[in-house]
Amino acid sequence: MLSYQHIYHAGNLADVQKHMWLSHILSYLTEKDKPLSYIETHAGRGLYDLGSAEAEKTGEAAQGIAAIEKRIRPDHPYRQRLAETRARWGDAAYPGSPLIAALTLRDSDTLHLCELHPQEHHGLYLATADFTANLYQKDGFQQALSITPPMPRRGVLLCDPSYEIKEDYTTIPGHFAAIARKWNVGILMLWYPILTSGAHVPMLETMEQNHPEALRHEVRFPPVRDGHRMIGSGMFIINPPYGSDRAAAEISRLFRA
Repeated sequence: MLSYQHIYHAGNLADVQKHMWLSHILSYLTEKDKPLSYIETHAGRGLYDLGSAEAEKTGEAAQGIAAIEKRIRPDHPYRQRLAETRARWGDAAYPGSPLIAALTLRDSDTLHLCELHPQEHHGLYLATADFTANLYQKDGFQQALSITPPMPRRGVLLCDPSYEIKEDYTTIPGHFAAIARKWNVGILMLWYPILTSGAHVPMLETMEQNHPEALRHEVRFPPVRDGHRMIGSGMFIINPPYGSDRAAAEISRLFRA
């Protein structure tokens, strides 16, 4: 069942939206001299080679970050993380969300990364070897529930599942409700695809019923190839920090352009 590998999709437009949000929120939190925790339930391998055969096969990065990066303002923290990654690992290197977090966090912060896929977990181990990170080859939802509320209590959880397990659409609202009860001050972020089938819609309706004060932000883009079912992506953010409305407007303007 664990067949998904993000290298085929790294740097696509959904990644751009997700990583702009993550970079913005982590940058905002690290402005204050207070430690924080970062938890990721589906971390992937963390570092991707956009010049690899897998990435070039789909062409999603070419239609994604390669096409849109110069439209992002140079001082955006996402642009900074991209530049740091290339300076360290080469021009074709692309940071996944664990690496964006690792590059942003400070020595006083705590990093928890979950990845169940054996090969992806090994890649994550290699990508984060120079950072202090807690790695878990376990179910991300169960692990997140077991370590929340984390210490420090201030922080972020990112959930970015592949949705290859179709039951995720029905089980995710329960997972988030349980984590939110245990960690009521945590910023909880869920990425989801916008699909032609509408499979995401009931999940989002339940999430909004459970968390009426949350922020829901969506962007639309053309399918990357004929027959592709994803026509956009979304972020559902519980306890969005100050300035999130401006961040949402900036990302929306970028995608409309």
